[in-house]
Amino acid sequence: MASPFPGMNPFLEDPEFWSAVHNRLIVAIADDLVDHLSEKYRVEIEKRTYFSDDDESLLVGIPDVAVVTSKVEPISSTVQSSRSVLPEKVTVPILEEVNERYLEIREVATGTVVTVLEILSPKNKRTGEGRIAYERKRNQVLASATNLVEIDLLRGGKAFPIASQHLGDYRILICRGHERPRGDLYAFGLRQPIPIIPIPIVPGEAEPMLDLQALLHRVYDKGRYQLAIDYTRQLQPKLSESDCQWVETLLRCANVLTIA
Repeated sequence: MASPFPGMNPFLEDPEFWSAVHNRLIVAIADDLVDHLSEKYRVEIEKRTYFSDDDESLLVGIPDVAVVTSKVEPISSTVQSSRSVLPEKVTVPILEEVNERYLEIREVATGTVVTVLEILSPKNKRTGEGRIAYERKRNQVLASATNLVEIDLLRGGKAFPIASQHLGDYRILICRGHERPRGDLYAFGLRQPIPIIPIPIVPGEAEPMLDLQALLHRVYDKGRYQLAIDYTRQLQPKLSESDCQWVETLLRCANVLTIA
């Protein structure tokens, strides 16, 4: 079953699904680009690792330890009174190791990275180590001759600085190394299909086109998200009243459950 949305499916933004969607989409983009690039280039899936201690870090409970002993003599009332403080079961915050995948297009002959393609995660868009780690990488790329393709398919969180009054619900930034500080911003709304975008390589060379919408539909289908998504759930962030009505009508027409 195809996704009922013509563009980005906002239900895929749910933290329950997004990590898997992100990884599947990265692989799908890599495979698609390989088919459209000359053999001068190869596409690598790279990994950025950091430890997160923000509000959504993993909290690990220390398991109870059961000790079986032989019969113990009762403690006298005097001793019992002096030892009456009982332990409380607590949860201990543990730093979460986060792995975020992104793409690099490299020249085969030299190994030079000509283009970096990133799909933003929720941790990149809120205060914490995830944003710091990504911002550090982003600034390194922008200070070099490497092209940057930054894909933001998340309505929530804080967008990265872009000099535009029209950021839309979603956005794709294409920043060619030889044109900086200028870049091309594709801003689009919930009701619009994801635009087909060029992937910059080396100045003067033909740029392969990426149909991100088709790849996202394929990810939705192969991941069988139609079986996992509860379309009655309240979306976060919440939609405007008009968008909420549009989504409900769309889901009714697609014969899936409507929003409560």
